Amino acid sequence: MQNLFDKISFKTSCLVTRSYSTSFSSAVRLLDRGIRDAICSIYGFVRFADEIVDTFHEYDKKNLLDKFENDYYDSIRSGISLNPVLNSFQMTVRKYGIPDNLIQAFLTSMKTDLIKQNHNTKSETAEYIYGSAEVVGLMCLRVFVLGNEKLYNELEAPAKRLGSAFQKVNFLRDIQDDTKLLKRKYFHNSIASDFDEKAKKEIVEDVEEEFEDAIAGIKKLPNNSQLGVLTAFYYYRKLLGIIRKTPAEKLMKQRVRVPDFIKLSLLAKAYIVCKLNLLK
Repeated sequence: MQNLFDKISFKTSCLVTRSYSTSFSSAVRLLDRGIRDAICSIYGFVRFADEIVDTFHEYDKKNLLDKFENDYYDSIRSGISLNPVLNSFQMTVRKYGIPDNLIQAFLTSMKTDLIKQNHNTKSETAEYIYGSAEVVGLMCLRVFVLGNEKLYNELEAPAKRLGSAFQKVNFLRDIQDDTKLLKRKYFHNSIASDFDEKAKKEIVEDVEEEFEDAIAGIKKLPNNSQLGVLTAFYYYRKLLGIIRKTPAEKLMKQRVRVPDFIKLSLLAKAYIVCKLNLLK
């Protein structure tokens, strides 16, 4: 019967993915069936940790996060967890050899959210983004390469750049809630200026450079994941374009988004590019 529980665990992580992020879940559906559950398990793990620090304001967040971490390591030691999300994640960690330093870096960034509101220097911003986003991209890369260490090492740098770019776009999109509700400033550029046009321009240009570096890695991804990652790349690059055209003052008042019909066109574009091998 454990096989049934394991299946339910992965289905739970996939439900979490669909419920929390329509864009990410759409990209996951474009991955090969053999790796979709693993990617959902990674998303479920990082999403639940993120929920603890961002949402559960009426509870003892530190205690919840510590328990979440301890329960995960208990599952690694025992090979099972009654928390379906942790159970699916520990199976993915074992199967694909996800190193613990990536998981620790992620949890460290989550803990930082509990004690630090402003990232005052470029190095502080970079350190936080590494732990909160770049390592998540590396966890997914472990799944994509299916144990091919040579390919993993080759794609590690562009995967980190892509994870960083995605996170910075998320920060720009959510800057109203982050600043006003959570009282956090992730960009060192916005500490003194309170996020004006100059700060926005610097951040956007930085993300554009990261996207340029990342595309070289997407070109070399295995067929099991290239379409899904390229679709996400096109989506985030389009969102960045909308942010670039939106005044900083307006971004502080409303959350921008990519219209659904444009998302469909980006999916079609990614499909054609991958199908015709136009990235090579």
